Amino acid sequence: MSDAATRSDAPPATERPSRGHALSLPNILTYSRCVAVPLVAASLFWSDILAGGVWLRWVALFIYVAAAITDFFDGYLARAWSQQSAIGRMLDPIADKLLVSTCLLMLASDGTIRGWSLWAAIVILCREILVSGLREFLAELRVSVPVSRLAKWKTTLQLIAVGVLITGTAGEAVLPGVNLVGLTLLWISAVLTLYTGYDYFRAGARHLVEDKR
Repeated sequence: MSDAATRSDAPPATERPSRGHALSLPNILTYSRCVAVPLVAASLFWSDILAGGVWLRWVALFIYVAAAITDFFDGYLARAWSQQSAIGRMLDPIADKLLVSTCLLMLASDGTIRGWSLWAAIVILCREILVSGLREFLAELRVSVPVSRLAKWKTTLQLIAVGVLITGTAGEAVLPGVNLVGLTLLWISAVLTLYTGYDYFRAGARHLVEDKR
């Protein structure tokens, strides 16, 4: 990412995430995003595999949008109310990845994402797995790599692209061409995913080279 990784000493006790906010509102919002993942998947599965009807696409979209909105408010409220916690910092990025990855798999399964557009989904999924592994490795070395503004825009664009694609045939019936818009946004987010992923690996590369193991 655009900010270079820097090795830092352990933060003072006053800066460490508190363990006393596990049931704070920001964390409850994060938990709800995790719960939304199987609900969105079930709605899409019921709509396509079990032929439950296209109305279930709107149900999936409603749950998805509600979950995506919590992505902004959990972090904002945690900072505003000084309720940052270790479990919140751990689950927040995991919840995002679970939501996007699950939706991409379901959309590929029902044919909303197909052909060449599958490569956009593959790029996004592979980048998330690789960066998660690198982040875990750097955490063991006490290395912090801040999230860049471009990476945040990438995440926002991914969420919008997936949301548009979730409407599928239901969206096409209301506004023809909506799937094409969603796939275009997916490709743009895939390009940003490659760039931010490269930026992230470049920032952590020297720590990989310095590793003595």
